[in-house]
Parts: sequence; C-alpha cells; structure tokens
Amino acid sequence: MTTFIFDVLKDLKSNGTNISEITFVLPSKRAGLFLKHQLAKVINQTVFSPEIISIEEFVEELSQLRSISNTELLFDFYNSYSQLTKEKDLDSFESFSKWAQILLQDFNEIDRYLIPQEKIFDYLSAIQDLKHWSLEQEKTDFVKNYLSFWNKLFGYYTHFTKFLLSKHIGYQGLIYRKAVENLEAYIQSNQTKQHVFLGFNALNTAEETIIKELLQNDLAKIYWDIDSVFINNPKHDAALFTRHHKNQWHYFKNNPFNWITENYSKEKNISVFGIPKNIGQAKHIGSILSNLQKTDSSLQNTAVILGDENLLIPVLNSLPKSIEALNITMGFPLKSIPLASLFEELFHLHKTASNSFYYKDVINIISHQFIRPLLNINDVDYTSKIIEIIENNNIVYLTKDKLIQIAKETKKVIDLLFSNWEKSIEIALNNCSQLILSIKSFLDKEKKANLLSLEYLFRFNELFNELKRLNTEYHHIKDVSALYSVYKELLSTETLDFQGEPLQGLQIMGMLESRVLDFETVIISSVNEGILPSGKTNNSFIPFDVKIENDLPTYKEKDAVYTYHFYRLLQRAKNIYILYNTEADVLTGGEKSRFITQLELEGIHNINHQIIAPHVPVINPSLTVIQKTEDLQQQIIQLASDGFSPSSLTSYIRNPIDLYYQKILKIKEHDDVEETVAANTLGTIVHNTLEDFYKPLTGKMLTIETIKNLKSKIEERVIFHFKNEYKEGDISKGKNLIIFEISKRYVSNFLDLEINALNAGNEIKIISVEVDNEVLIDIPELDFPIKIKGKIDRVDEYNGVTRIIDYKTGSVQQNQVEIVNWDDITTDYKKFSKSFQILTYAYMLRQSKQIDLPVEAGIISLKNLSSGFLKFAKKDKQGSYAKKNTLITEETINNFSIQLKKLIIEICNPDIDFTEKEL
Repeated sequence: MTTFIFDVLKDLKSNGTNISEITFVLPSKRAGLFLKHQLAKVINQTVFSPEIISIEEFVEELSQLRSISNTELLFDFYNSYSQLTKEKDLDSFESFSKWAQILLQDFNEIDRYLIPQEKIFDYLSAIQDLKHWSLEQEKTDFVKNYLSFWNKLFGYYTHFTKFLLSKHIGYQGLIYRKAVENLEAYIQSNQTKQHVFLGFNALNTAEETIIKELLQNDLAKIYWDIDSVFINNPKHDAALFTRHHKNQWHYFKNNPFNWITENYSKEKNISVFGIPKNIGQAKHIGSILSNLQKTDSSLQNTAVILGDENLLIPVLNSLPKSIEALNITMGFPLKSIPLASLFEELFHLHKTASNSFYYKDVINIISHQFIRPLLNINDVDYTSKIIEIIENNNIVYLTKDKLIQIAKETKKVIDLLFSNWEKSIEIALNNCSQLILSIKSFLDKEKKANLLSLEYLFRFNELFNELKRLNTEYHHIKDVSALYSVYKELLSTETLDFQGEPLQGLQIMGMLESRVLDFETVIISSVNEGILPSGKTNNSFIPFDVKIENDLPTYKEKDAVYTYHFYRLLQRAKNIYILYNTEADVLTGGEKSRFITQLELEGIHNINHQIIAPHVPVINPSLTVIQKTEDLQQQIIQLASDGFSPSSLTSYIRNPIDLYYQKILKIKEHDDVEETVAANTLGTIVHNTLEDFYKPLTGKMLTIETIKNLKSKIEERVIFHFKNEYKEGDISKGKNLIIFEISKRYVSNFLDLEINALNAGNEIKIISVEVDNEVLIDIPELDFPIKIKGKIDRVDEYNGVTRIIDYKTGSVQQNQVEIVNWDDITTDYKKFSKSFQILTYAYMLRQSKQIDLPVEAGIISLKNLSSGFLKFAKKDKQGSYAKKNTLITEETINNFSIQLKKLIIEICNPDIDFTEKEL
C-alpha cells in the first residue's frame, strides 16, 4: 500500500521539483512527522529538510499575530465588556463567561469566513427587534435590556478586536482575517517561495482566499485526496467540499485537479461489529489486535481510531500484553488523574461560603489518596480518628476548629484544606499551591515519589500558577465559585502527553488526528449517531437561516467533515474493523451511524456485519451453607452458656445464617452517621424516657396525679436521651425536629392512655421496669448448660391480673400476637416473631418464679395506641376468638417450652448446618 503523502512526494520528484526549497502546509502537525518519514523513501541523497508547517502556523506567520488560549481571551473580552457596560448592568465574570464563550465562537466563525462584521451584527439585532414579543409601543425594561444586548454586539467586537490587535495577539478567526489582509504583502515579499498544500478538505473563506491567491500567482500547488466514487456522486457528502472547490475555483478551469483516485473501489475486508457498551468495544479491540498479531506481530501499519476519546483508558487496559511498540497521539486528560478529584472535592466544598462543612465532603477529602498520608503523623492515622469521632458522635456538620480539636498535630494540613478559602482568591490559590508542595515534600521524604506522581504535581502546580497569573493580571475572579469555573476551563484543555516513538508500532489516535495519514489496517470505534457524525448542535447566537445566507457552516457541513474523514480512512485501507455501541444511551443514543448504513447500501464492498453478545457466565444463585465444624460447635456451646436472647432466637428463625454472622462471627452493621434519626434510635429514646418515669414507681400503685406530674417532665427527659443517643446530631430543624416532636407525642399519648385507664376505675401497680432476667433451661438432649436472657420492658398488675408488657414504637396489629398451631411459632418469623418474644419473657419469669400463672403478655404499640394492650392469644383451628385464651396458663408455657427447646436443640445440633433461607 502506498500512502497519499508518498504519492505526493513522488509526483513532486518526478516533476523535477527541488523538495528542499518547498514549504509544505498540512492540516495538522502530526501529518508533518509522517511526511518527514516518507521523505527518506523518496529522496536517495542527502538534502536539507524542507519547511513543514501546519495551516495554523502558516496563517499565524502571515498575520504576524500570536494565538492565545481561550481562557485568556475570555479575561480580555471581559475587560472590553466592562468598559462598554454600565456598572449596574454588569454581569459577574462567572455569569459573563457562560454566554461570552458562545459569542467568542461566533466572532471566530464570522472572521474565519470573512463576513462583513457590522452588516451581520446589525442584521442580528434587527431580527431580534422584529421577533421580540412586546406588542406595546413603549417597550418594557426587560425587552429594552434584551434588545440592548444585541445592539451592543458590534461594539463589543470592535473594542475587543482593537485591543487584541494592539497587543499583537488574537483568536483563530482574527488571525485568519489579518492573514488575508497581509496576503498581498506576503506574496510581494516571497516571489520565489513555493508552497505545497496537501490533504485539505473543508476550507473556510480565509483559507480559500489565501490558497487561491497563492495558486494564481504560481507560488503554490495543491493536492487533494478524494476518490472518484465520492466526487462523481453529487449526493455523497464525503466530497461535498472538494466538489465545490473543483467546480467553483477559477484556477481549476485551466489547471488539473490533483487527485481523484481509484482506491476506494479496490477489494477490502470490512467487518462491522455491534457491541454493547463502551467497555465491550474496548475489549473487542483488544481481541482484534490479538488476532492481527498472529500475522503481523509489530502491527506497524495498524491504527486504532477512537470516535469517542473517552475510550482511551479502557482501550489501553484491553491491549494485548504482547504489543511492544505503541504510539498514542492524543494526550491523557488532566481532569482524569487522581489529583484532579482532590481539587474537585475542595472546590465543591468551598464554592459556597460556609463556616461548617458537611461530614461526607470532609471524609472524601481527608480520605483522598494524596491527603491521607499527610494526616498520618508519628504512626497515628488521624484520618481514621476523625472519621471515628464523626461516626461515634453523629456529627453531620463540622467546623475547621472542631477538626483541629480532634487532630491538633495536623493543624497545618487542616488549615490548607479548610481555612480562609472564602476570604480571598489569593488565599484559596495559595492554599492549593502549598498543598501541592506539601504532597511533594511528603513523597520526597518518604522516598515514595515516582515519576508519574511528580508529573501530576508539576502539571497542577503549573495550572495554579497560571490561575495566579490571570488573577493578578485581570482581577476578574471575585469568589471561589468563579475561580472554580476558570479552573475547570483550564483543566479541560490540559493533557499529559504519552511517551512513545511516533512512527513505530500500533497507532492510537482520534479521528481528526488521522487527517492525511493512511493505514493498511484500521479499527474505528464508537461509530454511532451523535459521535460519528456528531449531529445537530446549535451552540451559537447566529440563527440557522442567517448562517445559510452568509455561507457560514451549519450542522450539515460539520457532518460532511466527519463523512470525509471516515471515508478517507477507508480509501487505501485493506482491513477495516468498524465498531459501534448497540446499547441505548441517554445522551448519544444507541443507533448505529448512518455511515454504516451507507456502506451497506452502496453495494461496493461485502460487509461482514455481526452483533457481538458478550459471554456472560450463568451463575446459579446458591444459598450459603456453613458446616458445623468442631471449632464452630464449641463457639455455639459458648454462646448457649452465655445466653440466648429472644432477639437472637428470632433472628435464627428468620434466617439461620444471621445468627451465625451476628453472634458467632460478631459481625455488626457499620454505624454510619445518622443524618435523620433512625427508627431504632427513636425506639431507644422512648424506651429510656418511659424507664426514667416508671422505674421510681416500682412496687407502687399508679395515680392520676403521679402520671400528670410526669407529663411536665417529658421534654426535659426526651432532650436528655436525644443528646445521649443521637450525640451531636441536630434536632432543631427538618425531619429530625419532626421525629423529636413525634417522640414527645408518643410518650405523652402513652401517659394519656394510663390516665384514661385510671379514670375508668382501673387499678395499675408497677411490679418491675426494664429488669434484666436470665434463666437456665434443662434440655436432657444437650450435655451443656443453656441460658436464656433478656430485658423485659415492664411487668405490672392490672386489676389484679399480672401483665408482661413489651413497648414497640412501630405499628403492631392484634393478629401479630396470635397463634393457631404451636409448630408455626418457630417457623414463620414475619407472623409469629412478636408472639415468640413475649412468650419467651413469660417463660423466663415463670422459670425464675417471679410470677404466678395465669398471666397476660402482650405489646403496647405506641403507633397504634388506640388498640391499647395487644394481648397474646391462642386461637382454635376454626379461627374463633375466646377471651379465656388470652391468659397464659401452665399449659401455654409447657406448649411453648416444647417449641423453644426444639429450636435450641436444632441450633446446637452439630449435624444441622447453618443454612441460609431464601427470603
């Protein structure tokens, strides 16, 4: 395969052209490297290298202006805007930058296409005046301000461009316009200089003017790279621009149009793969390369073209390890490196000025891989210490002083991270720079610095130095939020360059970097609508019809640019692999590109189209089974000796594996910070408040007066227990305030229930409150002691009948404390766990001889107080309800005892494994 560049050089040589004296102008710098490489193949003697430059460099030389970054343009434009706008109407720099970016793009387009500036801006303001919605003769202030903006556009443009020209700098469009103005002088000064333009396609008006003038003056040659299949088809967008140039340029009336080739029609192996998701595409690229290495281990003439450059990292991670030579033409985005996430977190924290910080933001920052080592002093991990105190004390918002109080030794780092950002931009930027130096100092001291980490730090140090320079020179950044927007703008343009030999091995590049280059094997990814081509975007103040009238490019021309690049890659290639994402995506959609459909409909080549379904192994869900080894059996015996609680027994009924995890392995759920009071915390607070009220009344009869006196203490006791249980959590607002009020209401309503019972003539005597109980059970089948233990909320006498009461803050219904068959009580957790719990309490009190039967046992649901005391009841099989069955008798205890012992024997049986239940 011969490349386009090789053919051009060969043609120049055959025409007797002195290549050393030519200035080659190419669409990109990268193409220049390949041109230099090809020179050695064409010229077989020692010569001076010709001048090889990109079109941007050539135009800058013509214009005598220096190009500056988009960010600096924005600052300079704000200067012009500030001088032309009344102070009361002035937008902040942050607000300004949102619309100014679009306006700068429009300035750029207007200048590149040499549109008369005043004419188009007057036209735009006239359109807005016509279509504004106010029918009143007297316009409102809003409409006046709106129209005023459009009327000022030409003023903004004039002032801004004059300022730039005075400093000999410019944006691309201005440089192009100035280059055209200087063209005549350039031609006069360079009468013998020969230029060769090659590989161009879409040209703006300025570029067309420059090239046409040089051609007319015999100072240039131009080589196009277009295939006859495209140029001879008037509807094929790959030749949209070259057809225009061939037909409209006067030069080609008398001179040949070089070149229309016949490469595309040659035999090609084209495979199209539809693959789900980006990662699927990356993996498949790795698979294709592995197969290609079997015939060409060096992959010397192979390129991977990334339609979506976000695929770079997945593709690099999917490359076969056997690839030795690799060149990556695109840089690694600085925004994707770990250090970027640290500054993202810091700006997120500080862009809204506040004296206190949300705990999750603080944890994210102090846990960051670059910060955590700085907070490890004298082998004390202060990051873990801070997190532990936050979680143990339920701290949702922290101040800088609180952090320093927790970890005084880390004050310097804490200050850099959390102090004074809001006071001035200079302090914020200085904190960032000092932080970078602190990280570098640590890495140097610990000898952990690798070249990559140092490169990260160096590039971010450069970035913040640039921010300092912009802030010092312009003074437009007034707060952290504006600083963050400038930081993001700078960060988005910065990349880390990969090291590699640009002319050896596999090439990985973006679509635009492939211009002028040819490869025998091409793999193109992300060939989806919205990516290739990019589709309709309207990021402009200039309406579509105005663009058409002024020959400005619209989405159609932008799509045609991508069409040309896509088909040009295919022209000389022999093996072509096209990949697209089959999965629907919110932003880009899952539709395959029209390019693929066009390839199939052309009928020129046989297309091998496959949908690749990833191999997903079928994993049959299996329930966990823990075999009872001798060691495990000993732990179970120890657990039985220490005592089973009703809750541990019901957790076994719910799922045996829970008992194993919680009581044998002692795995607890991680205690997160409770931003909103949890249900169990509410339950604890209400229980503890009722314990405070009723414990002093043990052995006493309740009176209405006593209960009324308790009501006045509700707020004080509830607040006390909130502080005790919820620690430093805030209950002064939001959901927590509602839960605080609910807890007071629960206690108050319960006391009202007691008062109503006493008013009705009932007698209530408190026997015990929140008393710990434990009893030994004799189970002949087991040769070791079994203990049951638990805390019973309340035992009282109600009109002479002993009641065992369990408080529940959740909703409980009567049917949840009723059973029909005794065998069910240890099998169905959902229906009978509450019955099991209260019967266990009754059994314990009976075994310890603290009560005489019969008794009543049940639940008072604080969420369902209208139902009163929900008594345990044994129902007969027909479902009829008899009052006598609510009494717990000796028979009830004996029947429950059989089920209880059966359950404990099962837990302790070495032949019955802990088997997970399917819930």
